[in-house]
Amino acid sequence: MQQWARFAILGAMFVTAYLLILAWQKDYGHAETVAQSKPAAVVAHDVSTDLPNSQAAAVSSDIPQANIAAAQHNTAAPKAAVSQQLISVQTDLYHLWINPKGGDIVRIELLNHDQSKNSDESFVMLENDEKRTYVAQSGLIGLNGPDSSRNGRPTFEIEKSSYTLADAKTAQGKDQATKVLSVPMVLKTADGVEIIKTFTFEQGKYPINVSYQVVNRSSQNWQGQMFGQIKRDNSEDPGKSDQGIFTLGTYLGGAWGTPDEHYNKLKFANFAEEKLDTNAKGGWVAVVQHYFVSAWIPGHFGNQEYVAKLESRKSADDMNIIGFTSPTINVPAGKSMTVDATFYSGPKVQSELKDLAVGLNQTVDYGWLWPIAKLLFAGLQFFHGIVGNWGWSIILLTIVVKLILWPLSSKSYRSMAKMRIIGPEMQRMKEEFGEDRMRFSQEMMALYKREQVNPLSGCLPLLLQMPIFLALYWVLMESVELRHAPWLAWIQDLSAMDPWFILPLLMGITMYIQQSLNPQPADPMQAKVFKFMPIIFTVFMLFFPAGLVLYWICNNSITILQQALIKKSVEKETAAKEANSAN
Repeated sequence: MQQWARFAILGAMFVTAYLLILAWQKDYGHAETVAQSKPAAVVAHDVSTDLPNSQAAAVSSDIPQANIAAAQHNTAAPKAAVSQQLISVQTDLYHLWINPKGGDIVRIELLNHDQSKNSDESFVMLENDEKRTYVAQSGLIGLNGPDSSRNGRPTFEIEKSSYTLADAKTAQGKDQATKVLSVPMVLKTADGVEIIKTFTFEQGKYPINVSYQVVNRSSQNWQGQMFGQIKRDNSEDPGKSDQGIFTLGTYLGGAWGTPDEHYNKLKFANFAEEKLDTNAKGGWVAVVQHYFVSAWIPGHFGNQEYVAKLESRKSADDMNIIGFTSPTINVPAGKSMTVDATFYSGPKVQSELKDLAVGLNQTVDYGWLWPIAKLLFAGLQFFHGIVGNWGWSIILLTIVVKLILWPLSSKSYRSMAKMRIIGPEMQRMKEEFGEDRMRFSQEMMALYKREQVNPLSGCLPLLLQMPIFLALYWVLMESVELRHAPWLAWIQDLSAMDPWFILPLLMGITMYIQQSLNPQPADPMQAKVFKFMPIIFTVFMLFFPAGLVLYWICNNSITILQQALIKKSVEKETAAKEANSAN
């Protein structure tokens, strides 16, 4: 009887330690500044393009400076462009703005995701204002690259300042006709080279194709490299809502992957000391935050996938920069060539990220319990496809998990039911042999053997449930599909704590009922601690996501039913055994 109490207490201590680690991560995991607020209007701000190995500050303080010394002398200055107005692009998924100076994406609003629950404002993914710098940059550097010029970032000519997907032409895709929107920008140099930078958007998809077509009408060979990078300051993660002190251990920082090393984290604080500097064919770089990710996936030049240089660094103004640089491309006089890459900025939807690059879907980071978490999420997705509600999906998943674990837990609950029946006999032995601990232990072991009882079996349900409980926690914390997902009535966000604390109270009640079916500890002190367990867990659950508490309520309810059935069965068996003995 005492063993069950010990394991229950150990389980509570384990959960407490785990929660304290999460709380510590909140306070000391990374430096944060005040979160940004949405600006009244989107205005053009020049964004420096910190490139590495800066040999000439006059060129740029943070742009990749491949062959920069030669570029300072050989790059022809582009013809003056007229417009400085931001280009507005609206699709069915987002509204974004592009700065013609450099062609950087300086703001993205995700139309299908709210800034906060019950907010009319779209979630702001990228922005560049006095509160926050988080932009996606790309360009051409190298011997003739316009971004390597002493004149600074080039300003492209634009056809118009506003584009919408609704006005785009329809193209035939693999499965069906979809709208495809192209936003071209043109740069003409004095020596006759025309560079066409094009952003291509597809209906219903977040990835953006960014391409550079170099048309060389000069008399000399053109040489350059494409770069793409994400530049972010150290501001707080706006995708991390305040869900309680125990639910804030999510990651904000850099990440990268290659076909050989699928997923690697790189904290902002380590960008200077642990610089990323590797070559990869088919790699990617990203900035990861709660529920969302921005990533560059290097593409092709000609028909060949290129080996890109992946790198990270700190700029002079303490900006975090992670990006790629393509190999050198050569465009002979009178020829043209296209180089491109894919930029993704949006929700961490695993199925979409998996198709973009190997390991990019692992930015949905379920931690060391990821094998269990992935199975749980797959189950939730399956049931959601049937019932269309994540709350009911959690309930159905709990039922399935309990059915799978039923045979193992039944053995444990049967042993616990027998422990409850032999409780009086154990108390008698304690009174009779209490002074002789060796004799008492021998008699107890003989009783366990005779009644086929395992005193350690009480820990099995807890050992089975804790990994599932913690894995489901990370599913709720990392799966954007459950962000702001309602269940019913007052539960309008399963990933946030219950605003009325009704579910935690119900959990405490079910835990108390379940506890009453278990054998009580013989030790008075353990018995007192045991009685307070429902209260302690109820307090914990006040700060947990409502979806997790819902799972625990369902789990307890099914356990109560299972234990009641087993208890009744064991009592019948005991009564029949006693009747046979009497005869």
